Amino acid sequence: MWRRLWLLFAQAVTLALAGLFVVATLKPQWLPRNGGSAVLPLPTLTQATQPAGPPASSAASEAAVGAGSFAQAARRAAPAVVSITATKLARSPHADDPRFRFFFGERAPAPQQQLGLGSGVIVSPEGYLLTNHHVVADAVDIEIQLADGRSTRAQLVGSDAETDIAVLKIDLPSLPVLALADARTLQVGDAVLAIGNPFNIGQTVTAGIVSALGRTQRGGSLFQSFIQTDAAINPGNSGGALVDAQGSLVGINTAIFSRSGGSLGIGFAVPIDTARDVMDQLVRGGKVKRGFIGVDIRDLNAELAESLALPVKSGVLITGVLNDGPAAKGGVRPGDVVVRVGDKPVANSAELLAAVAALPPQSEAQLSLRRGAEALSVRVRVGERPPVQRPGSR
Repeated sequence: MWRRLWLLFAQAVTLALAGLFVVATLKPQWLPRNGGSAVLPLPTLTQATQPAGPPASSAASEAAVGAGSFAQAARRAAPAVVSITATKLARSPHADDPRFRFFFGERAPAPQQQLGLGSGVIVSPEGYLLTNHHVVADAVDIEIQLADGRSTRAQLVGSDAETDIAVLKIDLPSLPVLALADARTLQVGDAVLAIGNPFNIGQTVTAGIVSALGRTQRGGSLFQSFIQTDAAINPGNSGGALVDAQGSLVGINTAIFSRSGGSLGIGFAVPIDTARDVMDQLVRGGKVKRGFIGVDIRDLNAELAESLALPVKSGVLITGVLNDGPAAKGGVRPGDVVVRVGDKPVANSAELLAAVAALPPQSEAQLSLRRGAEALSVRVRVGERPPVQRPGSR
């Protein structure tokens, strides 16, 4: 008898503990806290404060539900982001090897076709696209796949290896166009989306923030100043869109820092202001012309200024002048410090290079210098910067 009662008691306690465990796991707010009564779910703020009457508009409901969502920005930007397949001819690396010719004859093997995958952004209703130079360099055929399923071939309008920007042209009606933002208003911490076709798996949207501005890469071009983001950028994203929280284009995704080939949260994009300037020149004349004055330079810091007994602490020190170059003809000497180009102050080498590059070739520019304790101004006739050959360019 007692044994049966004890067994029933043990089973009841076991069931009670099991029920308590389930409640504590799934509905902990129902349990008493600090000896008080059970806490029940509170009404949401909208339930507590919404007055009686007709329901709110669907737009307001979407705004409330979508707080913190980037769905609207993605819907606005994604239709204008395309996939690019570039066909390139790869020459055999053994074509000029005499041992290869000895065994296989004098006739060089025919170049083999290779497919390069990337992304692009439609930026005008006339059919102009922005992408990366390295995506379409040396391509013999470029095919564009739109997000709406249409496909067409593209014409290469022009390409600039220095900024890794290329412009394509397609001829289709009713093209979706992505609005351009002002990248100068971008700030570290702003939310951004990266849109492209990574690994050829289809259009993909990733989110992150602006991690840094004005980034440069070692061994990169003197005219590259990147937006850094932690939005995932992978192979195939090159040439795709970096957009802000409103869905406007702020950059063209270009490169990643990676030890494995995949995203490590460090991606780079060309600011849209730079890409737009390059596009304007390529559309107008087929090439990018940059100013050139023929000087070697280095940043001026406080220690260097003190050792040279200079009265200024910032500016750009001229360490060499090209013989018969624009600067030499204008009277610039080694040891001079450039503090201003035209009406633009320059505090470092990057600012001087950017200011000179923006000058039209054959125009005249005024340089404000410090030569020892003397302040002077010289005028130079700007030359044209010679093109720099880089991998993937001819």
